[in-house]
Amino acid sequence: MKTLAILSGKGGAGKTTLAVHLAVAAQCAGHSTVLIDLDPQGSAFSWKSTRTEDVPSPVVISAHATRLPEILDTAREKGVALTIIDTAPHAETPALTAARAAELVLIPCRPAIFDLRSIKTTIDITHLAQVPAMIVLNAVPARGKRAAEARRAISTYNIPCAPFELGHRVAFVNSVTSGMTAQESDPKGKASAEMLLLYKHITKQIGVSTNGKQ
Repeated sequence: MKTLAILSGKGGAGKTTLAVHLAVAAQCAGHSTVLIDLDPQGSAFSWKSTRTEDVPSPVVISAHATRLPEILDTAREKGVALTIIDTAPHAETPALTAARAAELVLIPCRPAIFDLRSIKTTIDITHLAQVPAMIVLNAVPARGKRAAEARRAISTYNIPCAPFELGHRVAFVNSVTSGMTAQESDPKGKASAEMLLLYKHITKQIGVSTNGKQ
């Protein structure tokens, strides 16, 4: 079993949107998937409750960080291929617990100055956990130099940045609001294509194959 943790010390970075989209991408790729929601707001868990029964869904569990080892052990025993941990902002201890349990930490970051500055604390958590991390640029405007400028700023942290960006697309927001993902609501759209590229890159990094086997 492989585990991804999604961390950000700043609210609004796109952790839950990234988590649910990656979980559905994994499910569609044939991987048994569990999404663990450690955020007290329970956004990912609420998203699952709005999905229709006829839509294949990953398992979503809302839990306190203290239960994380137990949940991961159970998932491993049941043969789950991928677990994704969605964490809360401004919660360093649970974030450290999640990071220590993961093969890879994803740090979503918008290409804005306050967001770029805020990732330093999250990067420090990954260093403390001694786990590889990758920054994912999120909500990138279609025009302008924001992405290139953000990548230059990120390079000073000496941490990889995913080669694929997620655009500032209405499809991400609208689909999650209706209990879906962009892959499901608009499978041929740009948001869906961006998420698929990112998903394939991430799973290659942690050793999850595209045919549902590790």
